[in-house]
Amino acid sequence: MSKRYRLIIILAVIGICFVFLYPTIRWYFMVPKESQAIALGSREQIKEVASMNAQLSLDALLSAARSGGGLPENLSFLESQAKKILKDAKGPLPAKWDAAAVLSAFTSRNEVLDAIETKYRNDIFRLKNLQKSAVQLGLDLSGGLSIILQADMDAYAEKLGRAVADVDRETAVNQALEVLNSRIDRFGLTEPVIRRQGPDQIYVEIPGTADPERINDIIMGAGSLAFHMVDTEATAAFNAYYAQNPAGTFDSGGNLLDPSIVPDGVVIRAVYTKDRYGLDERTGYAAIRREVGLDGNYIREAVVERNSLDGQPEVTFRLDSEGGEIFYQLTSANVGKPMAIVLDDRVRSQATIQTAIRDSVRITGFGQEEADNIALVLRTAALPVELRVINQQSIGASMGEDTIRQGLFALMGGLALVFVFMLVYYKGAGINAIVAQILNIYFMGSILSAFNFTLTLPSIAGFILTIGMAVDANVIVFERMKEELRLGKGRKVTVDLGFDKAFWAIMDSNITTFIAALFLSQLGSGPIQGFAVTLAIGVFSSVFTALFVSRLIFDFGTDVMHSKGISVSWRVAK
Repeated sequence: MSKRYRLIIILAVIGICFVFLYPTIRWYFMVPKESQAIALGSREQIKEVASMNAQLSLDALLSAARSGGGLPENLSFLESQAKKILKDAKGPLPAKWDAAAVLSAFTSRNEVLDAIETKYRNDIFRLKNLQKSAVQLGLDLSGGLSIILQADMDAYAEKLGRAVADVDRETAVNQALEVLNSRIDRFGLTEPVIRRQGPDQIYVEIPGTADPERINDIIMGAGSLAFHMVDTEATAAFNAYYAQNPAGTFDSGGNLLDPSIVPDGVVIRAVYTKDRYGLDERTGYAAIRREVGLDGNYIREAVVERNSLDGQPEVTFRLDSEGGEIFYQLTSANVGKPMAIVLDDRVRSQATIQTAIRDSVRITGFGQEEADNIALVLRTAALPVELRVINQQSIGASMGEDTIRQGLFALMGGLALVFVFMLVYYKGAGINAIVAQILNIYFMGSILSAFNFTLTLPSIAGFILTIGMAVDANVIVFERMKEELRLGKGRKVTVDLGFDKAFWAIMDSNITTFIAALFLSQLGSGPIQGFAVTLAIGVFSSVFTALFVSRLIFDFGTDVMHSKGISVSWRVAK
């Protein structure tokens, strides 16, 4: 490969790596701490903050308008919206866009408030998405969530139709452990701690600033998807009754105070949709048949796709042969009738059956994140026993910022010592090794950021270990060069033979290290896995910088700088 193409490849890799690394740089070094705290809050907290800030900003805007002042700086975005409103209405534009002019462009104060709140909400969610694209910190560096789950053995006994024996309890809890491990791993959360605690409890630790609602959707999602036929007459009658008796329809547990208001074989379920913050919002009630038309046990696979018409996410799942036949009979007998899709006792969607359906079902009405969660829960095994959260709390880092600072000091200290050694011992060639080493660290950080790996103390240890490994490759190359120099060969031949003879020695050592890291990552868990992943990434990065980048730097000196000698040792003539 020519040197020009090698240079283009290196520049392209550096550019791509910057794109991957930028979210991490921006999140940890450019976003203020107070903004990070807001973005890491729950959706209820985000809604509260956005609503409160929007109201305060509206009050400031009204005050500025009354006093004849200008538009507050933090509300400058309203000017463009006001211009668009007036242009669409073909109204005259004011000569000066002050607070009063902007306010007058909107039809009501609620419209202004909604525009301000939308801006705050979008800004917060952009930061939330930015955090998800950055390198995550592990439990030992940033804390995380601690959850204790209790297996509901009473409900399990009712499900079995008999008393729960010890062997039943043991089997159910162990299967629940396997399901939780599968769900959390597939959801992209790294290095969780999931272990049994007592006879019927499960303890879960999830590192990093995980969203509690997002985690609960995965852990607690029972995957109880079911299709029920809707009783339209009973629904209309109940809604009329509820409109007249909103306070006397349900008890504190959500049960009907007067069950006779619905026919036998019919139950009332709340209908939910997602609001602008992604929170469940009850929009009404539906009367559905108690008999399950089809449940989720027949689902073979579930994926998230995009609707070709409006681009909205939808969950498509396929049924096994038995489920397909049941669903075909159900839909054939009820063409033209509404059917409710019920997930965990909540009506998530309703649709009128247009034609008989056999083995592929598509459900809509979800946001992207909820669709991903639903598909994940459906394609993993349903929990064999219901789990209840009996304790959930955020836990602080065991060593926190001091540990991060010490890890950075260790990294910088190790780098400084390595750099000094390479400069003193290998002279000019040491500069080559330093450049390659800096790029090696840059590439590793970019890969960690690209795949959203969780950084823990063992991961930092693997990071530091690769520093020595990367220099080792340079040392092998330089020693081979010294051998060629002792034979009186020129710069170009020395460089070519030095890299050629060192190639397999470097590859052999790195391949064996990678194999060890591969086994550790597959057989280990938690901190061991984090160390192994970082080590494996370091192997690839160090080989690339030592054999590809470093070689190009030497060739640049030969062909562009026209250097005749090579500075690689105090004891060998150039």
